[in-house]
Amino acid sequence: MTTISLAHRRIAHGAAPILLTMSLGVLIAQIDTSVVNLAVAQIGARLDAGVGALQWIVDAYNLVYASLLLTAGTLADLYGRRRIFALGIALFTFGSLICGLAPNAAVLIAGRAVAGLGAALEVPTSLAILTVAYPDTKERTQALGLWASCNGIAFVVGPTLGGVLVDAAGWRSIFLLIIPLCAATLALTATSVPESKNPEDRGLDLPGQALAVAALGALSLAFIEGPRWGWTSGAGMSAFAGALVAAVLFLLRQAGTGALVPFSMFKNRAFSASLSVAAGMTFGMYAMLFLTPLYLQAARGDSALIAGVELLPMSVTFVVVSQLSGKIANRFGPRLPMTLGMAMMGSGLFMLALIALDDRLFLIEAALTVIGCGLGLNTGPVNAVAVANAAAARSGTASGLLNTARMIGATLGIAVLGAVFAMFAGGGTPSLPSSASGAGLGIVAGLAPAYVGGGIGELIGAAIAFAFIRRGALRQTTKQ
Repeated sequence: MTTISLAHRRIAHGAAPILLTMSLGVLIAQIDTSVVNLAVAQIGARLDAGVGALQWIVDAYNLVYASLLLTAGTLADLYGRRRIFALGIALFTFGSLICGLAPNAAVLIAGRAVAGLGAALEVPTSLAILTVAYPDTKERTQALGLWASCNGIAFVVGPTLGGVLVDAAGWRSIFLLIIPLCAATLALTATSVPESKNPEDRGLDLPGQALAVAALGALSLAFIEGPRWGWTSGAGMSAFAGALVAAVLFLLRQAGTGALVPFSMFKNRAFSASLSVAAGMTFGMYAMLFLTPLYLQAARGDSALIAGVELLPMSVTFVVVSQLSGKIANRFGPRLPMTLGMAMMGSGLFMLALIALDDRLFLIEAALTVIGCGLGLNTGPVNAVAVANAAAARSGTASGLLNTARMIGATLGIAVLGAVFAMFAGGGTPSLPSSASGAGLGIVAGLAPAYVGGGIGELIGAAIAFAFIRRGALRQTTKQ
C-alpha cells in the first residue's frame, strides 16, 4: 500500500465525524420541508389561518432558502466554512424555536423565514466542507452519495414522522423536537469540523442579492395575496410591477458582473434545459405536497398520522426508482428517464385532479405511486446533466444554480398554484376533520384546477427534456 493511499485512509477515517455532522445538517433542513406539510391543516384550525397564511408558512422558508443559496457559498469561502455552517444551524434552531412558540400565524411565518435563512447557509456549505474533507475522488463520491441519501431518508421519514408528532403532541412539536438534533449538530461542528476558507477572487454581490430577494418575494406576494387583494387592485398590480422591475435590474446587473449568475454557462443548451426541468419538477411537486395533506385531513377527515401513511407510496416508490435511474441514464442516455419521469409526474397530477369526481383512496394512492416513480426517474439524471454540462471548475456554481432553480420552482408552485386553489376553494380557513363541512367541500373544488396547473408545468418540463437533452449530455464539458 502506497504512502498516498495510507494518507487518504487516515483523512477518510478522520473525516467520518465530519460526514456525520454534514449529513445531520442536510437531514434537518430537508425533513423540515416535509413534516410541515402534515401540520398545515391543524395550524390553520388552531391559529385561524386561511389558505394565504398557510401558503406563507410554507413559502417563507422556501423563499428565503431559494434567494440566498448562491450567496451562502460565497460567504463560506470568505469567512470560513465551519463558521457559516454553524451560523446556519444556529439560525435554524432559533427559527424553529420561534415557530414552536408562535402565538399567531404572523410570528410563525417570521420563524419559518429565519429557519429558511439557516438552511440556505448550512446546506451548500456542508457540500463544500465535504469536498475539502475528502480529497480522494472515489472517497469523496461515496461520501457525497451518503450525504445526498439524506434527502431520500427525509422524504420517506418526514411525512410519517410529521403525522405521528402532530397527532401525538400537536403541530408545535414538529418544530420543538428538532431543536435537540440541531444542538447535537452544533456540538459536533465545534468538536469535529476543522475551519477552511478560500477568499481569493471571491466577493459578495449585495445589490444583486437584494434584487433577487425583491424579485422573488414580490412575485410570491402578488400571487399569494392576489385572491384577497384582487388581481387588478393597486396593491396587486404594484407587486407584479415591483417583481418585474427587480427581475430586470437583477438580469442587467448579472449581465455586467456575473457575480451570482454567470450567463456564459447558459450557452450550453443541456445545462439550461436541466435547470428548466428542475424548476418545472418542483413547481408541481411542492404544490402537490402542500395541497394533498390539506385535502386528506380537512376534506377526508383523516388524522395527520393516517395522512402521512397515505403519502408513503410516493415516498417509497421515489427511493426505490431513484436507485435505478442512474443505470437507466447510463444505458439509454438521460433524455429517456428525464422525459418519462416528468411525463409521469404530470400524469399523476392529472389523476389527482379527478378527486372531485372520484375520491376513492385507490385513485389517490395510484396517482401518488405514479408521481413517486416519475420523481425517482428524473431527480438523479437532472442533477447529473447540470453538473456534467458545466466545466469542472464551475461544478459548484452549477450545483448552486440547479438547487436555486429547484427552490424557485417550489416557491412559485406553492404561490401560483396555491392562488389558483384559493380562487376556487374560497380561501377560507380549513376545518378539521369534517369532510362534510363547507371548507372541506371548498378544498375539493379548488384541487382540480391547481393539480391541472401543476400537471401542465410537469409536461412542459418533459417537452423541454425531450427537445434539448441528448444521449451524450452526461459527458463532462470542458467549456465554461
